[in-house]
Amino acid sequence: MLGWVNAVSETIYYSRIKSPVGPLLLAASDQGLLALEFGRGKLGAGWVESEERIAPFARQLAEYFAGQRRAFDLPLDLRGTDFQKRCWRELLKIPYGETRSYADIARAIGNPLAVRAVGLANGQNPIAIIVPCHRVIGSDGSLTGYGGGIETKRRLLELEGALSGSLV
Repeated sequence: MLGWVNAVSETIYYSRIKSPVGPLLLAASDQGLLALEFGRGKLGAGWVESEERIAPFARQLAEYFAGQRRAFDLPLDLRGTDFQKRCWRELLKIPYGETRSYADIARAIGNPLAVRAVGLANGQNPIAIIVPCHRVIGSDGSLTGYGGGIETKRRLLELEGALSGSLV
């Protein structure tokens, strides 16, 4: 289950979809997408399966994987600490096909010494791919940890044309 608990009265809709990087679990509240996890993912209590509610999110992901979408236009329901949300909002500013370092993100949020904290927030990103934590690399250009695995990170960056000879 995700690192947060939904209110008893809140309905969370989910669906599992197939993708070129393996199975994905998508979950949404009435406010927007709140989770995109790699693999099978674990469901929260009271979640309701609904392909219909997840269809707009799945459609834009399919367009992305087909190379037909460079930016997502979806409502998001970001849940985390204020610091995490600041980091995740900064990730949303990284253009398709580009990368930033953890240090770049720390500077952009006004806390240049928070490189490790940015890395931790990046690792806690509940909405992979759409909140593009895969676009964050090491300051030396290396591919660093990724929730979906380094090979998935490489594949996403290749899809976007962001890999160059300097990325390893």
